[in-house]
Amino acid sequence: MRHFLCIAIVTLLLSSCTETSKTFTADEISIVPKPTSVVLREHSFSFSKSTSIFIENNDQKSVAAHLSNLFKNEAGYSLAIVDSKEKANIIFSNEESITPEAYNLEVTPMQIIIKASDRAGYFYAVQTINQLLSKEIIEEKDKTKYLVPSITIKDNPRFKWRAYMLDESRYFHGEEFVKQMLDQMALLKMNVFHWHLIDDAGWRIEIKKYPLLTEVGAFRADSEIETWKSGKTSGQPHGGFYTQEQIRDVVAYAAERNITIVPEFEMPGHSSAAIAAYTWLGTAGVDIDVPIKFGRLYDNYDVTKPEVIQFIKDVLIEIFELFPSEVIHIGGDEVGYKVWEESKSVQKYMNEHGIETPADLQISFTNSISNFIEENGRRMMGWNEIMGVNIHKGFEEKKHDKEAETELAKNVIVHFWKGNLELATRAAEKGYGMVNSLHSNTYLDYSYKHISLEKAYSFNPIPKGLDEQYHKNIYGLGCQMWSEWTPTNADVEYQTFPRIAAYAEVGWTQLENKDYESFKVALKKMQKHWDGLGIIYFNDVELKENM
Repeated sequence: MRHFLCIAIVTLLLSSCTETSKTFTADEISIVPKPTSVVLREHSFSFSKSTSIFIENNDQKSVAAHLSNLFKNEAGYSLAIVDSKEKANIIFSNEESITPEAYNLEVTPMQIIIKASDRAGYFYAVQTINQLLSKEIIEEKDKTKYLVPSITIKDNPRFKWRAYMLDESRYFHGEEFVKQMLDQMALLKMNVFHWHLIDDAGWRIEIKKYPLLTEVGAFRADSEIETWKSGKTSGQPHGGFYTQEQIRDVVAYAAERNITIVPEFEMPGHSSAAIAAYTWLGTAGVDIDVPIKFGRLYDNYDVTKPEVIQFIKDVLIEIFELFPSEVIHIGGDEVGYKVWEESKSVQKYMNEHGIETPADLQISFTNSISNFIEENGRRMMGWNEIMGVNIHKGFEEKKHDKEAETELAKNVIVHFWKGNLELATRAAEKGYGMVNSLHSNTYLDYSYKHISLEKAYSFNPIPKGLDEQYHKNIYGLGCQMWSEWTPTNADVEYQTFPRIAAYAEVGWTQLENKDYESFKVALKKMQKHWDGLGIIYFNDVELKENM
């Protein structure tokens, strides 16, 4: 008798749920990036003020709090955490067999079950729920229902490095804007925010031991506008920087969203803002201002001076304290060697140490800093010039540069951005970890005519022809928002959105599951979300009208 009573109660509960439920069609399921597998069923799960969550550990607790806050912001009420599965509608379950960042999501009219083996997996399951959430307005009852379709999803990322880079040296964009970008990255399951804070045009991070870096290096008198060598300037000063307190706040905000912030401290080139603050850091020994023109500037840190090496290590120590990231980016790109070639003291140092070329000097310096970074429990990353191969042969000052014979330390991650793809293949085959950010396919400052949404979507970080045994050395990709010609936050949004969604799917979705047409359909819902936030994005129609 008790058995039949239980069946009757379950049947009654199920019929009660389905009466207020909805059966979704496949066309209504929009998830970016596309999951590994999706099985859609009848009916849906309906959230209410009585919806509750069961958790087993602290990782689940922090993600459950994130889910509850999402609901409080959307519906005006929080979701309670209860102490037993029997009382809960949403159950977090630890499943050790599931790989890092992956998750299984099971939604029925009665409950939601989230399975994962780490915090990232739970978090990404919640982001999928967030994208699936449907707001249904019942006019006759003057109320709103929040529904998630009955569905089974198994999902895991293709690459472990899924990055968005924001250049704030050229233009300072501010904490509020950065947090907005982190929110959008989280929704798209991107996990690395590459923060380009230091370059010729401005030093944007407070360093306690060297206060002039921000007092002087964070401000410039004017800015070149429109395009390279336009001869035009804005006529307005520009500046700004992040205090260490602000940096810690942003780092914590990112960590809550499963995003690691990788800071970039450019060396030995792109160092004009630092040299403007402390002349002795440079090779030329000439006082300079923070440049108002963008491009490739040619004084470098004098890496033959012990006091300059100490400066770099001092700055790195403060960066280590602010950023828990395993990886520290040191730039290393576009180093003009002329100033080293013309310096008697640098040439003397090279002769005394048997260093043949400026490229070898750069690699010797880079390896030394790599060792220091490794001694502090971190790992160096740099643009692919750090391998000593000349990828700028078209530039006058690089035409006759010999390539380095010194080998780059093997613990370094190579950030490939320019040059023949054979260089990327060679790096992977030599055992270097590599992130592929080929400029012709991933630079968000490029126009939509140069990198269309479809071209962004079709980028494959694994170089064509690379033997499968080396695929593990390709960690993933980054998309780069260089900001020379995007002075406002709206400008950055326009260049970033919607291409960031395409790169998110490149990084997450298995190659065999990708489909550009289905991506465009899913993107429409994402665009409505951006509309709600006031985010300005490029519309494909605009390109067609201007062709």
